[in-house]
Amino acid sequence: MTSPSAPPSCPHLAAHRLSSRPLRFLRRCLRVRPLGRPEIRRDAREVPRCSPCPSSSQPPSRLYACLTCAAVFCPSHAASHAASASSPGHQIAVDVDRAELFCSACGDQVYDPDFDHAVVLAQSTALHPPSTSTSGSPAPRKRRRVDYHAWAPDPAESALVSAAADPTTSASASEPAGLRGLNNLGNTCFMNSVLQALLHAPPLRNYFLGDRHNRFLCPRRTPMTHRATDAEARAACLACDLDEIYSATFSGERTPYSPAKFLYSWWQHATNLASYEQQDAHEFLISILDHIHENIKDDQPKSHEQGHGDCCIAHRVFSGILRSDVICTNCGFSSTTFEPCMDFSLDLDAGCNISHGVANPKARNGERNLAGINSKVSTLMRCLERFTRAERLDAEQKFFCERCKERQESLKQMSIRRLPLVSCFHIKRFEHSSVKKMSRKVDHSLQFPFSLDMAPYLSSSILRSRYGNRIFPSEAIDSEPVSELSSEFEIFAVITHSGKLDAGHYVTYLRLNNQWYRCDDAWVTRVDEHTVRTSQAYMLFYVQKTLYYKACERGAEV
Repeated sequence: MTSPSAPPSCPHLAAHRLSSRPLRFLRRCLRVRPLGRPEIRRDAREVPRCSPCPSSSQPPSRLYACLTCAAVFCPSHAASHAASASSPGHQIAVDVDRAELFCSACGDQVYDPDFDHAVVLAQSTALHPPSTSTSGSPAPRKRRRVDYHAWAPDPAESALVSAAADPTTSASASEPAGLRGLNNLGNTCFMNSVLQALLHAPPLRNYFLGDRHNRFLCPRRTPMTHRATDAEARAACLACDLDEIYSATFSGERTPYSPAKFLYSWWQHATNLASYEQQDAHEFLISILDHIHENIKDDQPKSHEQGHGDCCIAHRVFSGILRSDVICTNCGFSSTTFEPCMDFSLDLDAGCNISHGVANPKARNGERNLAGINSKVSTLMRCLERFTRAERLDAEQKFFCERCKERQESLKQMSIRRLPLVSCFHIKRFEHSSVKKMSRKVDHSLQFPFSLDMAPYLSSSILRSRYGNRIFPSEAIDSEPVSELSSEFEIFAVITHSGKLDAGHYVTYLRLNNQWYRCDDAWVTRVDEHTVRTSQAYMLFYVQKTLYYKACERGAEV
């Protein structure tokens, strides 16, 4: 059995040793970074770049300087520099950022004992400066005082800081930050579509990228002693797994990411749905928001205002308040109740037919007709009007009127008392009839605006239309001035469902930098506005255009 032989030495390096001084002389050209990494010494204002490359191109990852003529070039132009030199000796170069020898002719790193000795000597001198003691005995070790010097970035560092100042934006408009595909792990398109919408929900994105939930410091990830016997406390924290997905998505990596850990954690919380069968995207969204609420609410100070959605980030972003009025048709007595909501489930209202090439003169709120797509067309505005329209309750649903002291026929009307920061509209495309014992999918087209004004559907607007400008004490205390000020919304994500009820596929459209992108599991492509408008929208995500802040009782929160 023969031992492996050493790799053959580079003939160009051997020729360079014979024709020039030993490479040990490069020691004075080296400097060592604070962490011990050697590099070629240069002026702080000097930014090396490849001479053959155009100035507008992306800077290369590595740059080399020729030991003979000091020309700087990238790996792509290394061979051409060595071949075009009129005199020999231009094959050997040094990496300006790593202080490593490189042969341009061989296209590989080379090693020289003299140069390696110079690098090691420079590192030792920088890390262990020589002692100034003149006595024979070693001087006592003292803590060295380090003078403070303010950091002044060089031009290259300033460019990097300005380019990466905001992780939610990208220097290249063609590739926004955070745009990364998600691998399908087996009928998990429902999960990928919802995760893409959550990853780009501005308030939720800023919360996790702002390190408001650190997965390394989360008490549920590292349970405390008194939680050691609590099985629920040891369960996986979905917020920690979501924080990990945010870090991976906004890391700049473009290859598809596999959210396997998040899927497994969700299975631990929703054991009845732990399978590789297709699930409903809307149910998945509500499920993970509820579990994030359960994970975070116990680790934060309790809010003194109950029912206002301030207990966790999931409720602060998605939680709103609905108002339900039941009005007696006999005496006009009104019974009012309030309930929180995480989304708005809307029935499709296909009340009009569209002819080819004919525009709807009554289009409002930025809606557009999609002529030639489907004769049965609903609009988001009509769905919201139907949601807030007063409806007469059946005779079997008579309520007890406190004024009449008996059961009376009544009207019920829903309205929105407080709007969430992110409004999620769930379109009821799946109908299940227990009477007919059948289920079907509604394939009607839905027109939706990119800019949405929710003011007509607020409780204040509904009360004004009901009572005029009169103010009653019960309605005065229900006023929400912040909701009226922040009623303008802008769309940022659309989840669509294509196919049949039991064999469909979910896709997310994201609006980033005013450009639409189609996220189909691992594939991310740019699409035009018409493609988004003609898709079968299943869930629509809008964010408030203007965010208003109010004083908080807890100084630690914002």
